[in-house]
Order: sequence, then C-alpha cells, then structure tokens
Amino acid sequence: MREIIFDTETTGLDNKEDRVIEIGGVELENKFPTGRTFHVFINAQGKKVHPDALAVHGITDDFLQDKPTFGEIIGDMAQIFDGAMLVAHNANFDIGFLNAEYARLGLPPIDPGRVIDTLALARRRHPMGPNSLDALCKRYGIDNSRRTKHGALLDAELLAEVFIEMNGGRQAALGLSTGSANQTSQSHTSSVAKMGARPEPLASRINAQEREAHLKMREGLGEKALWKNYSD
Repeated sequence: MREIIFDTETTGLDNKEDRVIEIGGVELENKFPTGRTFHVFINAQGKKVHPDALAVHGITDDFLQDKPTFGEIIGDMAQIFDGAMLVAHNANFDIGFLNAEYARLGLPPIDPGRVIDTLALARRRHPMGPNSLDALCKRYGIDNSRRTKHGALLDAELLAEVFIEMNGGRQAALGLSTGSANQTSQSHTSSVAKMGARPEPLASRINAQEREAHLKMREGLGEKALWKNYSD
C-alpha cells in the first residue's frame, strides 16, 4: 500500500476564504519511506496571510508573490498524491482546504475513504493524550528540535516517523515476505553448531553434608519413588 503523509500551511483557518500556501508530502510504501517527497509554496492569489497564521508558520505575503498558483501545481501534486492513501494529522483541516482548492478549479473532492487521520488514531491509542504532533514526537522519541515554526514538509517528515511508530515502528523491519523469512530461517538453522560433551565434567556443587541429607530423604520415599530411576 502506498501512503502520502502530508501537511499544509494556509493563510488562515477558514477554508472558504483562506488559501493553501504550502504543501509538503512524504511517500511511504507499506509503511516504509521511499525517499520520494513533494514540496511547494503556493501564491495565495491576493489573500493576505492572517497575523495569527504568520506567527505559526512565518510565511509572508512578500515571499509568496512569485510562487505558482494552486492550479499551476495541481498536475505535479497529482503525480505523487493520486492513487495513494492520504495521511494527515487532524486530517479534516487539511482535506477541507484541499477540497476547497479543488472546488475552485472545478475538480471533485477527495474520497474520504482514502484519508487516514493520525490524530484520530492517536486519540484511540492514547486516550489520555496529549496527542499533538509535538507530544507524539516526544512519546515516540522522535527528534523535533528543528520545529521552531510549522513547515509543511518538516511536519510531514515528522508525522511520517510518528505514523510508522504507531504502526509497529522499527519492528516493522522484521515484517519480511514469507520467502525471505524462510530463506533467513534456513540459513540461520544451517549455521547452528552442534555442542558435544564437555572434555571434563563440572565439579559437583553440593557438599558431603548435602549429599548425605539427600540420601536419607530418598530412603524414606519407598521403592516406587521416581528417584530410584536415577543413579547417585
């Protein structure tokens, strides 16, 4: 299964009025990074970045002036996003903004069946929270020290690590195919050394008094006792 772990940054919180200004995505194949990523800044087409949003991601209106519009990047985005499961933290926010951008271009919305919300997954797995991206990084021992401000690609990279940990983490590397597993098992078995008897027996760990006490105990067990089957 192919997954795109993605994040967006926007000019504000209202997807009917605000615009997507950054998208970052990381591709996984069966929960393993492929090394393929997607990252783009997008012209807001006259919509100003809200001061509260600016404080979160630091993307200015001036910076966005020469960037392509959403319509200009949709083709490149489709090459990596189409056909994949889409994984986001608080996915309703990001999908809502993408669907609003699609609607402006006359495109159909994203199929909800393709969407995985890691916030919902985290709330089920860790019901006592907190379950923000930063909190999950801390929980799973993921270094997020670079995250001084939100950034779509950096957040997607961190979320990809979180998503992998939530689905078995580094132990997923043990999930080999049946054929590989069999080959590994056979190779390992063939290399096992056969152990022979010791050249010299180990010295007894019981002293004379303990041996005498044991013999007296055996005498009182009767002729049918299992101890009779063993030599001294």
